[in-house]
Amino acid sequence: MRQNILTIIFLFVTFLAMGQVPKGAWKSQEPTGSASSLIVADNYLVIASYSINNKYFERSEGGPFTMSGDQMTYTPEFNSADTTKVGIPIVFTVTVKDDILTLRYEEAMVWMKVDDAKTAPMAGAWHITEKANEGGELVKIHQEGTRKTLKLLSATRFQWFAIDPAAKAFYATGGGTYTAKDGKYTERIQFFSKDNNRVGSSLKFDYKMDNGRWDHSGKSSDGKPMHEIWEKIP
Repeated sequence: MRQNILTIIFLFVTFLAMGQVPKGAWKSQEPTGSASSLIVADNYLVIASYSINNKYFERSEGGPFTMSGDQMTYTPEFNSADTTKVGIPIVFTVTVKDDILTLRYEEAMVWMKVDDAKTAPMAGAWHITEKANEGGELVKIHQEGTRKTLKLLSATRFQWFAIDPAAKAFYATGGGTYTAKDGKYTERIQFFSKDNNRVGSSLKFDYKMDNGRWDHSGKSSDGKPMHEIWEKIP
């Protein structure tokens, strides 16, 4: 029951008056002491619960959604805590006022706005399309079936995740805050499902944007050289 409530809370914050869905990030503090973040980018959302101080990753889920008036239809493409929920559409009625977002579902819970991403050029939903091989040459990524790696950005936050919706599989995720200025992109890791020891570290990259292509190069979290191309999800 608690996971269902958290899921609804996460979804709620994507709604604004007149059925508009804002791009941006939201945050909430859980009774357990963990923090929860939500990033809304275009018609996709992703959620994560974690503890920065304890370097603990709790759970994550995400997927596409549509709005009709105050009704949201959300279809999870992954759920790290409960794979039985993947692919099953859920319809919610939501309300919002100013920058305080409240959902009443058996109990009232509140989210606070982090950013709205209106003027952030990198805000959006991205998927990786090319990656450098051992010789340093960029090659197209040909992932089998529905397996994919996505990254959602608000004005200040990011989260990436590797999933396979058809197999209901979740492979890994990581996220935190980022800055992008003068061709330098820096990520500050607040959670990483595969290696909690990475929490608190910063990764610096060179980047450039060209017609919806994000050219991203530097060193990965394990110190290996990397060069990737990300493209906006249509």
